[in-house]
Amino acid sequence: MGEGSVSEALIRPETTKPTPGARLRAWLEDEAAVQRLRWRLWAPVAFGGGGAIYFALRSEPALWPLLLGAIVSGAGWMAARRRGWARRLTWPLMMLACLSGGLAAAKIRTEMVAAPIAPALGEATVIEAWVVDVDSPGQRGARIVVAPVWIRGLAPDQTPVRLRATVRGDPPRPGEAVRLFAILNPPPAPASPGAYDFGRNAFFQGMGGIAFALGETRRLDLPSAPWRLRLEMAVNSARYALAERIVARLGERTGGIAAAMTTSHETWISQEDMDVMRDSGLAHILSVSGLHMAIVGGFVFFAARLGVAAWPWLALRVPGKKVAALAGLTAVGAYLVVSGAPPPAERAAITASIAFLAILLDRQAVTMHGLAVAAFVVLAIQPEAIVTPGFQMSFAATAALVALVEVWPQRMREISAPWPIVAAQRFGGWLTAAVAASVVAGLATGPFAMQHFNRTAMYGLLANLGTAPVADFVLMPALALGAALEPLGLGGPFLSVAGWGVDLMLAIGGWTARLPGAVRTVASAPDYVLPIAFLGVLFVCLWQGRLRWLGLPLAAAVLVWPRAPTPDLWIGDGGTNAAFHRQVEAVVIRPGVRAFAVDLWSRRRGLTTADRPEAGWTCDRSSCRPETPEAGPVALWWGRDAPDTDQMTDLCRAASVVSVRAAVVALPASCDGRLVVDGVDFTRGGAVELWRDGSDRWKAVWTADVRGDRPWARQPDPDVSDSGA
Repeated sequence: MGEGSVSEALIRPETTKPTPGARLRAWLEDEAAVQRLRWRLWAPVAFGGGGAIYFALRSEPALWPLLLGAIVSGAGWMAARRRGWARRLTWPLMMLACLSGGLAAAKIRTEMVAAPIAPALGEATVIEAWVVDVDSPGQRGARIVVAPVWIRGLAPDQTPVRLRATVRGDPPRPGEAVRLFAILNPPPAPASPGAYDFGRNAFFQGMGGIAFALGETRRLDLPSAPWRLRLEMAVNSARYALAERIVARLGERTGGIAAAMTTSHETWISQEDMDVMRDSGLAHILSVSGLHMAIVGGFVFFAARLGVAAWPWLALRVPGKKVAALAGLTAVGAYLVVSGAPPPAERAAITASIAFLAILLDRQAVTMHGLAVAAFVVLAIQPEAIVTPGFQMSFAATAALVALVEVWPQRMREISAPWPIVAAQRFGGWLTAAVAASVVAGLATGPFAMQHFNRTAMYGLLANLGTAPVADFVLMPALALGAALEPLGLGGPFLSVAGWGVDLMLAIGGWTARLPGAVRTVASAPDYVLPIAFLGVLFVCLWQGRLRWLGLPLAAAVLVWPRAPTPDLWIGDGGTNAAFHRQVEAVVIRPGVRAFAVDLWSRRRGLTTADRPEAGWTCDRSSCRPETPEAGPVALWWGRDAPDTDQMTDLCRAASVVSVRAAVVALPASCDGRLVVDGVDFTRGGAVELWRDGSDRWKAVWTADVRGDRPWARQPDPDVSDSGA
């Protein structure tokens, strides 16, 4: 190479094209750089994950290893933040510290709320108690929440703090002292292995048992209750009185819906209207939660800000936005008290309060960081919320809506445009935003609705779009004003407007619920699939950049994941009812008995219920058995006394599976090769699912084996353990 060539090479250095690997690495580095201020958003995710791990354990862990792990991991995280060489470890150590903290917080919460749980007494007992509140009615009648003072057969240290009692006739009012002659049992176990644990929910609410009154509720005189209980009963009495006034103003049907949206009392809602709300996808409106807090708090905020701005003297002397935030914060607190502070309302109030506090601190109210703080506060106070459908759906929907706000394009301001054009543009923008918000929230909550409730309202988007303008701008504001003024006798006009909104909402819900294919039943996916979907939804919401779409396949896991084979047979706890799988139906041996548990199991397995046919079965007061193997695989004995030898022989000859409620001491020769489950098995294991393995072999999965040995996992008696009792 000549001299000219050398100098030319020095002047024009050779350029190399980046390799695909280098370009990919650079792109990933850019994606990670965008997340610089977003990594901390994963802290509440890890904290909640720690709580979820705790509740998934089959045995109760000791406290000290969890506390030690939280302290050590937290110290390691803080040390890494202070040392430059360990900065790359900061995020993994933060996640580990939050995960350990969630585990420890869940265990501490369990220790704090631990209270006596009622045993399953062999006979009816007498309960003397204060009526704390009126609960939603069950399938067997009105229900009340009571604080027991004395229970015959139980020592004071064995007496539960609270009981839920089903009573005959009209329920007594909060604050009254009553005597019940009732059957007492622990809170209900899951209806089937892996189903929702109502007993765990009752444990963290301080509900130590359920009672079913056998006679009339009697009033009596008791010594004065502690001041905290008196205060709680006084608040609940005022709430119930407000609900009664709303019902008196609007009528039982319309007023019952309005009362539920205001005070959480569902006493006056008929089963027909409840089914309409569920089938149309509007049932969430009945539960006081994030939607209600947002509407009431937002309405008061904007009304207060408008009032300050409309008074020039005041507007020049006070910060209108902060005054409005204080008013909104007060409204949220008042609504929380009026609603009875159910767990969903508490979580929604915390979220709304943090948004208003952000305004008071000159921060942006609606941000993903604010939502993360709210989630952390809720999970620190109530770690058990992580396994409840309400928390999962609420925060998934809120995160999706905040992510939508982050990417929503800013509207261009019109300059000298005619008002009809401006009005049309703004209406079109509102309609687009409303549709987008409904679609996004529906997609975010869809996996949880499928997994927990096994039903999808196919026209839920249509029903919610039709009711959203009425609920947001008419129904809830008028209901809030009417409820606030009704104690003064001035709420009539506003409650009338709210009643019009309720009637319109019921009409829209009824129309959509009657459309063909309005409800679709979806079988639950395996338990580990829902956390995958949850992480997918959160990744789409929290990650910024194109990589966020990698979360979509994970978010759809509940929908697309293969289902396990459907059990051939289900037997409820205690052996009082059973159902077997035939094509797409769950054939129920005893229609109408333990209907709530049967419905839960069949929907969880994606089946529709069908009554056992009269033909092909021999039934009496204590038993039912198939006449041929084609009629069914199970013979059921629900009598309290064990069958004698001849009766047991007939049962074993009739079916390959024999269920006996009582304990069986000896089996006749006809039971050889049969699967016999009796009272001893039900006492230990609860409900059972059975799969046929070969011609005469069965595989069984018991509820107790899946539930594990946890503080809330005591097995109830089946007679009154149905959560609909």
